[in-house]
Formats: sequence, structure tokens, C-alpha cells
Amino acid sequence: MAVDTTAQSTTWTWVDGDWHEGNPPLIGPRSHAMWLGSTVFDGARWFENVAPDLDLHCQRVNRSAEALLMKPTMTAEAIEALAWEGIKRFDGKTAIYVKPMYWAEHGGYMGVPADPESTRFALCLFETPMIAPSGFSVTVSPFRRPTIECMPTNAKAGCLYPNNARAVLEARSRGFDNCLVRDMLGNIAETGTSNIFMVRDGEVFTPAPNGTFLSGITRSRTIALLRAKGMTVTEKTLTIDDFMAADEIFSTGNHSKVVPVIRIEDRELQAGPVARTARDLYWEWAHA
Repeated sequence: MAVDTTAQSTTWTWVDGDWHEGNPPLIGPRSHAMWLGSTVFDGARWFENVAPDLDLHCQRVNRSAEALLMKPTMTAEAIEALAWEGIKRFDGKTAIYVKPMYWAEHGGYMGVPADPESTRFALCLFETPMIAPSGFSVTVSPFRRPTIECMPTNAKAGCLYPNNARAVLEARSRGFDNCLVRDMLGNIAETGTSNIFMVRDGEVFTPAPNGTFLSGITRSRTIALLRAKGMTVTEKTLTIDDFMAADEIFSTGNHSKVVPVIRIEDRELQAGPVARTARDLYWEWAHA
């Protein structure tokens, strides 16, 4: 039975000089991206008439393409201008995900590496609401984050996400919303979908970037805002025990920005004051 490939929400995509509504067919069975995974993307957000750090997301997608040895074909400034052009095609009632993408059409030596000269670009915008800031539950995943020697962890690459997906699905099969994912040494790296923070005795902690997870743009923005508020934010190696003993836990990520964790394993948590402060600071900065 044929799968319905129509877009699941209002969607506009710019590719090869034109805007297309819906889910245009862009790759085929011979496309390198389809069978060998040469895809990178980034994700910005438009909501409440603002698109925080859109410029930084546009810059990062080009760095991700280079990390997968592809050749960016658009400047970050051109991508940003296109994004604002695309945003005007929506009615403004629902939050928008802004997703610039690169992929390789052809392969190089024996078909395995991407041919950088065949790099293609598309910019896809689609409606998707943010999750409620009421909070979510986490468990510890049995799956691990790879190292830079194993996978291109210095890029926002599509090939990294099946590992995140199986971590999330395994957690949800056990009744949790999401999960904490460890690095190869057993220390906490992130959740299955976002960066992670914890609070103990008024001090904020977050895993130090160690090459196993993407140090997110919203993560960096949140750290800067909390520090400007006079709070101590420490990046360090953190264990499962650290999180189990935390006073608060919250996540940061592009999809829903700042969201508290309200249960870790069988321990209930409250959406605490630091998470609320972080979210309020982010919203205030975004709308300034």
C-alpha cells in the first residue's frame, strides 16, 4: 500500500530558486543522500513574531555541511533572508520550524563519499507547535552517544538521529517521555532530543562539551542569560547520580526552548524556580 507523502502540516520549501507548497520530491533512489546518508540540517524557530538566533542557525548549517565534506552553496546571510521571506507565507498563528538543509546528489570514490560538487540546498519551513512547558519525564537510556572518531558529532547530521530515535522510543516503551543519554564513558551527555541542565544548591550545572553531543545554540544562549543574571553556571562532567540528586532538571533545545523535567526514573520533581527563570529570561531576550 502506498504511503501518503503529503506534508503533515502547512509547509513551504525553497529549492532551486522557487518556493513549493507541501512536500516536494527532492531525492531519488540513486541520490547519495538517500542510500548513504549525506544530509545535514539545522533548526531555527519562529514564534510570537520572533526568530531567536536565526543567524546563528544559518551559519551552523554551513559548518555542518563542511564537516560532512560537502560544499555549502548558500551564504548564511542568504539563507536568513530566504527564511524571513518564507515566514511571510504563513498565517502567523502557529510556531514554525525553520530547517535549512544540504545533501549530496552523487557519490565519489566507489560511490561511498559524497561528491562535494553535487551538494544541493533546500530551505523547508513548516508549522509545528512547541511542547507545553509543564514538563516531561526521563529515564536513563541503554544507548550511548558516539565519539567524533565514530560519527560526525561536530555536525547536525541526519545520520546521527536514528540513534536518538531508538533511545527515545525505548524510553517511551517503558512509560517515559524522553531519556538521558550517556557518552561512551558513562557520563550524561544530553537527552534524546535536547541539551540538559541540573540545579543543586542554587548552582546550575550542564555537561561540558566533549565531542559526543552538539553544544546547542539555545544551550549557549541560556548559559549566557543565566550568567548575566548573576547565577553560577558550571560546565562539567556529570553522572547519573548527579542528576538523581538534583534539586531541578531542565532541558534546552530549539524545538521548545526551555522545558523542565518533572520526573527522573521513579523520582518526582517540581518545575523549579531556576527553570522558570531560564525560560523567562529567554523569552524576554527573544522579544527584546
